[in-house]
Amino acid sequence: MTPLTPHRTRRRAASRILAAAAGFATVGALVAALPANATQDRHHGGKGGRTVDVQLLSFNDFHGNLEPPAGSSGQVTENLPDGTTRKVDAGGVEYLATSLRTARKSHPYSVTAAAGDLIGASPLLSGLFHDEPTVEAMNKLDLDVTSVGNHEFDEGATELARMQNGGCHPKDGCFEDGKKFKGADYPYLAANVTNEKTGKPILAPYWVWKHNGVKIGFIGVTLEGTPDIVSADGVKGLKFHDEIETVNKYAKILDKQGVKSIVTLIHEGGVPASGSYNYDCDSPSGGAGISGPIVDIAKSISPKVDALVTGHTHNAYVCTIPDPSGKPRMVTSASSYGKLYTDTTLTYDRRTKDIVRTSVKSANHVVSRTQPKAADMTALIGRWNKLAAPVANQPVGYISADIPGRGAASPEEPLGDLIADAQLAHAKTLDPKTSLALMNPGGVRSDLVYKASGSEGDGVVTYGEGFTVQPFSNTVNLADLTGAQVITALQQQVSGSNEASPKILQPSAGLTYTLDMMKTGAARVVVDSIRLNGAAIDPAATYRVAMNSFLAGGGDGFAALGQGKNPLVGSDDLKAFNDYLTANSSATSPIAPPKADRITIVK
Repeated sequence: MTPLTPHRTRRRAASRILAAAAGFATVGALVAALPANATQDRHHGGKGGRTVDVQLLSFNDFHGNLEPPAGSSGQVTENLPDGTTRKVDAGGVEYLATSLRTARKSHPYSVTAAAGDLIGASPLLSGLFHDEPTVEAMNKLDLDVTSVGNHEFDEGATELARMQNGGCHPKDGCFEDGKKFKGADYPYLAANVTNEKTGKPILAPYWVWKHNGVKIGFIGVTLEGTPDIVSADGVKGLKFHDEIETVNKYAKILDKQGVKSIVTLIHEGGVPASGSYNYDCDSPSGGAGISGPIVDIAKSISPKVDALVTGHTHNAYVCTIPDPSGKPRMVTSASSYGKLYTDTTLTYDRRTKDIVRTSVKSANHVVSRTQPKAADMTALIGRWNKLAAPVANQPVGYISADIPGRGAASPEEPLGDLIADAQLAHAKTLDPKTSLALMNPGGVRSDLVYKASGSEGDGVVTYGEGFTVQPFSNTVNLADLTGAQVITALQQQVSGSNEASPKILQPSAGLTYTLDMMKTGAARVVVDSIRLNGAAIDPAATYRVAMNSFLAGGGDGFAALGQGKNPLVGSDDLKAFNDYLTANSSATSPIAPPKADRITIVK
């Protein structure tokens, strides 16, 4: 691990004070002392004149992708001057480290920040070791600060505190002989996440970067709806507060302490009108090319905040959205998996101690795989791969072509259908009366790629590749639901909390229906079209339904699925998937991609 310089030692000490070993910190009076006790001076340069340009490098939603993501998950779309587009291979921490280190050259004032979900839902190389490899990599590439995302809570607040403070895993112990996990050198910020009993933030709510008299405060928040999209166990004992109210509260606190330049790191995002990373989000006017939750949030956050680094939606955008006073303010997001980084110039006025908004410039840059790899990251990957190899390289099945999941072009994903089929098959071994299975789209984290990722051969699916697709360690659960509840669950895909951004459940074979996107809300589901094995769903009948434990708890806004009776818990979802691949494929008879024709979509 990179030796700690004095400023990093001070920062580690401060973060350990603010993140208690049990996962809940009592900040109180410590908050007021934080800017003095938890600041750093990494980059050196002269004091210059009245203004100085501070380079803010940022990224989001890394999700433990140390190795270059496979298939479409590892590509970005680029707009070309002639009006066409092209796909560019991108990502991988070896290249991200090189990109950031190159970008910092000739920038004496530079700070690197992230907007959450650096860990969680990670490929096997990181996930198998509870994301310790990713935290180590973030230390090495000199990340300064990050907000928490929803996936930082996948294993609960106590485990998140271990990510900050270090120490070996309470169950699995230390993964390398003679080495104890040191934790993050950078502070995790969680301003809007409090302990239900104490009302105090569980981690530091903000952090201040200082260099040669320049001070920039960072406030970190995650989306208020985190409890709706993570396991209930992961957020037990925690309360998630309104993002706007929280940011405005701490912006006032920083302002009173003389910190006039403020950046918010918020794990919530938007949807640009184009999927190209270099799309002009401000055409024909500021912020005209973006929609989604971040728009209203950005318009309501205090003008004291000078820029917003966002995440969660895995999209790429650089937009200027007006603040409540009507003044343009930069809002950025750098896609996901380390495929992009954002380079923002913040012009700091030494007299006002504030950012000159009219001078703020920002752009997303591709983390190209044609540049040299960072040698220290290559060594890190090799070290952890050696530990993971006995598990990761085991063949579990065979496919005849790419099976798109995360990178599918339609809401119904071929890989999502395959997973639903696997869960139905597993459920039938527990209860032959099981009728159907439903899989949440957010639980499908990648594609299955035909081309070999290592020495296993084309078309071979390894345990590691399966883990990358389903890394959450959910179980396959069974429950009795009425036909009316099944219909309601399908309607909840496109109504309620999911109306603005639909979450289309992946159905097992035999369940078919029409989704009319020309309509609004629950009416988008054409109830008369719902069929199970050719027969209409009977609202009064009882159906045995398989789903993962996340959905069985009502996750992702599917309250109807959490109302099931006679629950039964099966094996973990990854085992069910691997068992299905093993039982239904061979080298001479591989699985073909499902046609993804179970949902008829009218646009």
